[in-house]
Amino acid sequence: MSTHPIVEYTSSASWAMIEDKFSPYAKETLAKLIKFLEEEVRPAEKLAHLQIPEDPAQRWKTVIPVLGELKEKAKKLGLWNLFLSKAHYPEFGVPLSNLEYAVMAEVLGYSGFIASESVNCSAPDTGNMEVLARYGSPEQQKKWLLPLLNGEIRSAFAMTEKNVASSDATNIRTSIRREGDEIVINGHKWWISGAGDPRCKVHLVMGKSDANNKDKYNQQSVVLVPADAPGVKIVRPMKVFGYDDAPRATAKSFMTMFACPSATLSLAGAVDSKSFKVVSGIPGRIHHCMRSIGAAQAALDLMLQRVTDPGRKTFGKYLYEHGTVVADIAKSRAEIEGARLLVLSAALQIDKYKAKGALKEIGIAKFVVPSMALTVIDRAIQSFGAEGVCQDTSLAQRWAGLRTLRIADGPDAVHIQQVGQRELKRVPGLTEKTREIQKKEKAILEKAGLKTRL
Repeated sequence: MSTHPIVEYTSSASWAMIEDKFSPYAKETLAKLIKFLEEEVRPAEKLAHLQIPEDPAQRWKTVIPVLGELKEKAKKLGLWNLFLSKAHYPEFGVPLSNLEYAVMAEVLGYSGFIASESVNCSAPDTGNMEVLARYGSPEQQKKWLLPLLNGEIRSAFAMTEKNVASSDATNIRTSIRREGDEIVINGHKWWISGAGDPRCKVHLVMGKSDANNKDKYNQQSVVLVPADAPGVKIVRPMKVFGYDDAPRATAKSFMTMFACPSATLSLAGAVDSKSFKVVSGIPGRIHHCMRSIGAAQAALDLMLQRVTDPGRKTFGKYLYEHGTVVADIAKSRAEIEGARLLVLSAALQIDKYKAKGALKEIGIAKFVVPSMALTVIDRAIQSFGAEGVCQDTSLAQRWAGLRTLRIADGPDAVHIQQVGQRELKRVPGLTEKTREIQKKEKAILEKAGLKTRL
């Protein structure tokens, strides 16, 4: 049996299934990451929370000091930009596959709210860096990508709009048009991931540049907008179940008649109707699912410690000796294992066929994994009682974040609909196969002198 430290976080069976797909470098990096998280990041999490001011005026201007220290340590250890696979981004990536990073992302998800950022692997920067690495011009990469890769700045992604059903991105109304040598943007965005961070220097904005195009999926563009450009107004931060996730979280923003030089456009410096191509071609869309597995595992581990704590006996028994607690533990273990296999399968498909070749696997994971994690965390909360819903454990904040994830990257219903439609496309092939078998069945029966029954 493997002695790799990952078996303490994931099941030995799932590790045995993928261990031979890990390079020696990936195994060493994974072990180094686990040690860094255990010795440096997790012990610093409470300090990080305390370093965020309660004063609303200062809360959104603060860069957490201990996080900066952790980043410097991570860089020196070579634990940096682990999400960016060299196979897909040879100029900027690291020699890790998406499958190898999937396991690392799970451990990052396990390790709390500062873990991913401490190694420069947090959203929305991961997806934005992938967009810039794949589609950005050399000038854009120099101006925005390299500082992001170095952890010197942060970025935002602006798609959602308040007065439309943004789960269907073709509904977006923000306009993008060229006026001479400038691009003019007119619209109102909210839930802009990363906009509240004082280090945010660039927004990736999705809007309509060709509203009259007959193909509704070719009406949109993605534009790079400097965060300090005239016309960009951040109105207020948004809260999720009372959590504001300062200083990194989403914000409500207005953009009205904003003009920017055409050189800031993402796709070869032209107003281009390719935003769906940009978004669908980025593997980072499944990173949230990878981290969610780790969050669920962390919740189960907390639950195990809680229900076996001698100080928590009720009516003369440990908590696990009451009712359905053991059943909840077993169900949680089984659900985490099943969800992990979905994520690993999707990561492997991305490695083989890129993100577009793994849309089914990604889609399934995106509606199965967050719901699974929410269920496991809810069971853990129940075992903690009132303590589980307050700030004294990580459970309430994790639950709020994961509940948002069922909406943030498209509502569950959208992913379910897409997966179902892909399944229905199999019907002609299934029907033809059934006819072929029925013909052979009929021939066999006739040869035997038997008739088929109606």
